[in-house]
Amino acid sequence: MKFKKTTAVLAAAALALLGACSNPEPSNDPTGDNTGGGSTTLNITILPKNLGNPYFDTSTKGAVAAAAEIGATTSEVGPTVGAADAQVPYIQTATQQRVSAIEIAANDQTALCDALDAAMAAGVKVVTFDSDAPGCRDLFINQAESAGIAKVLVEMVAEQVGDAGQIAILSATANATNQNAWIELMQADLAANHPNIELVKIAYGDDNDQKSYDETAALLQSYPELKGIVAPTTVGILAAARYLSASQAKGQVALTGLGTPNDMRDYVKDGTVQEFALWNPEDLGYLTTYAVQALVDGTITGAQGDTFEAGRLGRFTVGPDRTVLLGDPYRFNADNIDNFHF
Repeated sequence: MKFKKTTAVLAAAALALLGACSNPEPSNDPTGDNTGGGSTTLNITILPKNLGNPYFDTSTKGAVAAAAEIGATTSEVGPTVGAADAQVPYIQTATQQRVSAIEIAANDQTALCDALDAAMAAGVKVVTFDSDAPGCRDLFINQAESAGIAKVLVEMVAEQVGDAGQIAILSATANATNQNAWIELMQADLAANHPNIELVKIAYGDDNDQKSYDETAALLQSYPELKGIVAPTTVGILAAARYLSASQAKGQVALTGLGTPNDMRDYVKDGTVQEFALWNPEDLGYLTTYAVQALVDGTITGAQGDTFEAGRLGRFTVGPDRTVLLGDPYRFNADNIDNFHF
């Protein structure tokens, strides 16, 4: 993404809200509206961290595909920037519209919980995905366990820098629940198992392409001995790869993290990136919509041990803390990247 001027951001948000408000008021009851009448359509609002983000474009594609299979309708809305409170107006609008459910990748737990609590009090099911808002949702669809993600990220960077030297992390926003959980676990792993690796900086690109690009440049300037960068965000790793590929640091500074094969393919093939990891975000969105259906129709309540079918992905079980796990991250490199297209 590029930086947007404040006026452009406000205009985009206003247009998105206006478009959402122009829709007929949907129902949050699969057998009718809250008063016993109305449409039988399952209406879902999809609210990513920010619009125009290739990762969330892909997860929305999966959510919409699942909705088509089950006969639900979807509407994707959201801010153009991943600011902490930027999602609040969209949650409020969806609540006023009495949608069946909100699928949300939370930018910030603290900033969103009041709005999400109000949505649930109004009968709207709230399912978080990618980034959680614990305590103010019905269910969380976790792309992978935090410990597993952190372990893979540390393993990859350690392998690529020879298990020694300075590294930095290029994260998304400073308040992103998932990023912070992964980073905390990475720090613990590095301290316990990789004493010769020094984490010199955690930089924040705010899931913005230009800022992530600029932060990469700043890291290399500030730390001339830097040997590796870990970007646990698809926007960040792509921007960092673009910078490194045209710099003298190409092949000298390792770059790894979480990215999509389509974004990273050229950078793997030209040697800028050796290996990175991710789950399939399309599957994440797809699973989220099937979980929404199961919640709304009463197949599950979100209790541990509840099970439901998720179309082509098969059967899933609700785990502790009302969480459903998609699976483990997968490592992509020159040997396998052409087998994947998302």
